[in-house]
Amino acid sequence: MFGMVNGAELSVTVEANQPNVVAYWNQIANTTVLAPSTTNTTAEEQRPSYQVDLASVHVAIYDAVIAIDGRYKAFAVQPKVSPTGASMDAAASAAAYGVLHALFPNRSAHYQAAYDSRIAAIPDGDAKTRGLALGREVASGVVKLRANDGRSVALAPYISGTDAGQFRSAGPNPFNRYVTSIKPFSLTRLDQFRPPPPPALNSAAYAAAVEETRLLGGTISAARTPEQLETARFHSDPPGPFVTRNLGRFAASTGDVAEAARLMAFIYVVHADAIGACFEAKYHYAAWRPMSAITMADTDGNDATQIDAGWTPVLPTPNHPEYPAAHACTSGGLGETLLRYHGTHNVAYTWDSRTTGTTRSYATTDALDAESQIARIAGGMHFRFSTDAGVTLGKQVAQWVADHHFARRE
Repeated sequence: MFGMVNGAELSVTVEANQPNVVAYWNQIANTTVLAPSTTNTTAEEQRPSYQVDLASVHVAIYDAVIAIDGRYKAFAVQPKVSPTGASMDAAASAAAYGVLHALFPNRSAHYQAAYDSRIAAIPDGDAKTRGLALGREVASGVVKLRANDGRSVALAPYISGTDAGQFRSAGPNPFNRYVTSIKPFSLTRLDQFRPPPPPALNSAAYAAAVEETRLLGGTISAARTPEQLETARFHSDPPGPFVTRNLGRFAASTGDVAEAARLMAFIYVVHADAIGACFEAKYHYAAWRPMSAITMADTDGNDATQIDAGWTPVLPTPNHPEYPAAHACTSGGLGETLLRYHGTHNVAYTWDSRTTGTTRSYATTDALDAESQIARIAGGMHFRFSTDAGVTLGKQVAQWVADHHFARRE
């Protein structure tokens, strides 16, 4: 289990200035997973899911490293190869490479040379040989564990609802539908922490949320501040590069390779399962977005909502259902992960956006939650009840993972 917070909390500052084999392979894996390819033969190449695929890589790195280090329990694979005297660098590299090669054989340009040069730099000998054998065994075990993970499910064209409150898709294939079929890493099922239904259309809570987004999130808004718009733009970076680039800082936050492997595996298992659970709930409830709710408010049966037929969100709305908010699922999961890992709310770290070309600093594990919530509301993409539900869901997933994995050996 992870340490709980005590009365006198320490402060932790995350600085990405400790290069190590985990950070090295995290960067290679990010590039590989996010890269487009013209030849797609595996399910992962055909339907990539960056959070799931990077979780596979980091679980393999963790299990390989921790078999040698010995302080923590394996997540998925306890190798039969003896770890005694094995090179940790060789094991981690073989584990990461083995997963990437199995999942993305047609993207080898992004990882083959990196692997060859990394392995060539390790002195030949028994330590290298043992490390390579151990890493390969772990990679094979993780690949087998994640085989046929559900992403290849056949999907019929999506048919949008026509009743008030139902999601209107911009096309026949809204985003991330197949993610709802991918088996989780830690959760027993993706609906394990499904949030309760969103507020009823005729409720005061619904009306208040609609009005907040109508006032703050429109293309024309007298209520939104320049700072709120900048925050919305900051968090509108494309999710794949935005999240992976910023999570990568945690890989280089310590020179302890085993701890770097443990933290990154923890982060990505939570992220993968939180996003899977989030989209399961999204497509279960299939709730309409603000752009539909506000322009069709005369159909919701609520006298407290105000129709604004010409209203448009100030930033583009992603084509998937409203509830819960995925950015909030991500930030909630990360915040709780950092809390459970470090044992304190006072964790300082940075996050950058290429959309705005700026970097922001956060002093606590919950700071990103609050900011990502207002970003999606001020951007006209979400209602507050959706961001609240997303944060809660992300935290629940992280708590579950912390209670069931990555514990010290007894």
